[in-house]
Amino acid sequence: MIKLFPLIFILLWSSAFITTKPIIDYSEPFTALSFRFALVALGFLFFSYFYKHKIFVSKKNLVESMLTGVLFHGFYLGGVFFSVSKGMPTGIAALIVTLQPILTNALAGPLLNEKIGWNQWSGVILGFMGATLVLGFDVGKDIPTIGVFASFVALFAITISTLWQKKLSNNIPLSVNNFYQALGGFLFHIIIIIFFVDPHINFSLTFIFAMSHQILLVSFGAFTILMYLIKHNSASKTVSIFFLIPATSAIFAWLFLNETLNSMDILGFAIASAGVYIATRK
Repeated sequence: MIKLFPLIFILLWSSAFITTKPIIDYSEPFTALSFRFALVALGFLFFSYFYKHKIFVSKKNLVESMLTGVLFHGFYLGGVFFSVSKGMPTGIAALIVTLQPILTNALAGPLLNEKIGWNQWSGVILGFMGATLVLGFDVGKDIPTIGVFASFVALFAITISTLWQKKLSNNIPLSVNNFYQALGGFLFHIIIIIFFVDPHINFSLTFIFAMSHQILLVSFGAFTILMYLIKHNSASKTVSIFFLIPATSAIFAWLFLNETLNSMDILGFAIASAGVYIATRK
C-alpha cells in the first residue's frame, strides 16, 4: 500500500483543481481557508485523541510544526487562492508553482546535504518541459501583477516548507504534527482577515461540496501522504512527483468539467511521467 502513496497523492492533490474555483466564487479566499483549516485542525485533534497520541509536545516541536503550517497552509495555499481570485489565469499560476521541484533540487544539496545526481536533474528538466506543454502559456491574457507576486510567494513558501519539514523530521505522531500545522494555517488566515480583508462565505451547495472535497481528500488525505513521503524520502525525489499534477489535473478537467484534452496535453503527460520516473528511480 505504501508503494502506492505517490500515485494516491498525485490523484488527490490534482483533484483540488476542479474545486478551487468554485470555492473562490462563493467566498473570500482567506475566509474560506480559515474555515477549512479550523475544521481540519479539529479533525486531526480528534484523530490524535482517538489513537491516544500525546497532544502536548515540547515547545520546540510546537513552534516548528506551526511554522510549517504557516508556510504550507498560509503562504502557499493563501498565495494560490489569492492570485486566482485576482484574475490570475489558473494555468499560469500552476506553471509558476510547478517550478518548485527545480528550486527544491537547487537548495536540497546545500541545505540538506542531499546528493543531486544527473538523473534527478535530467528528470526535473523533462518534468518541467512536460508540465509546461500541458499548461501552456497564453501571453495574450491579462496577467495581474499582484497575481504574479502572490504566485511566486506561494512557490517560495512550499519550497521552503518542504525543505524545513525534511530538516526537522521530528518524532511526534503524524496526526499531532498535522493538527499543529493546520492550527498554524488557521491562525495565519485569521490574522489576514482581521487586518486586511472583509470576510464572507456563501454556504451554497456548490461551496459545501467543494470545501468538503478539499478538507476530506486534500487536507486529510493528500497532505498527510505528503508529510509521510517527505519524512521517508529525500526532499528532491518527493517533490519531483509534483510535475505530474498539471497533467493529471488536465485529465480530471477533461473527465469532470468537459474541458478539452488535446494531443499536446497527452504528450506533456508522457514527457512529465518519464521525467518523474527518471528523477525518482534508485
